[in-house]
Amino acid sequence: MAKNSAAPASNDAPSDGTVLNGVPVTGKGRATPSRAEQEAARKRPLVPDTKEAKARARAELQAQRDKARVGMAAGDPRYLPARDQGAQRKFVRDYVDAGWHLGEAVMPAMVVVILATFIPVPEVQYYSFVALWIFILFVVGDMVLTSINAKRAVKAKFGADKIEKGLGWYAAMRTVQMRFLRLPKPRVKRGQRPV
Repeated sequence: MAKNSAAPASNDAPSDGTVLNGVPVTGKGRATPSRAEQEAARKRPLVPDTKEAKARARAELQAQRDKARVGMAAGDPRYLPARDQGAQRKFVRDYVDAGWHLGEAVMPAMVVVILATFIPVPEVQYYSFVALWIFILFVVGDMVLTSINAKRAVKAKFGADKIEKGLGWYAAMRTVQMRFLRLPKPRVKRGQRPV
């Protein structure tokens, strides 16, 4: 391969005609960095792996979760899951929250039965279990009645041809939750039926 005599001048070549403080400059004024120095200067991590970046990302994620939790508790449609969205679901929640339901007392009743098993009297243990099962039958009956009544109320308000599926089950499951644990939080007081 033949060498080309008209090769371009390198960066190290002196610049012609440059004068600095009355003295002609014959070079660029600094040493050319070695290849290792140039590669080291170009290296940087693709993803910052610092403790500050990780802590900042964790704080941002926690802030987003807190915002979503507060929005869901308040009933903000942007933060509600698909099962809680819609005007009919909101109406059913208000309908259930306006009443008293036996299902709210299931967990406390189970705690009482567990405590009764520590009493060393077999009759107390036996009858506490029997009472719990009878109570659960009443709870199931209350769930069925609430489901039927909630669907009737939705039909009366929204029309019979526009009823969403699953509203009865949605109402029944909300009756079993204790009022202060329900999400979205209750918006109506007891006895204040939605219209």
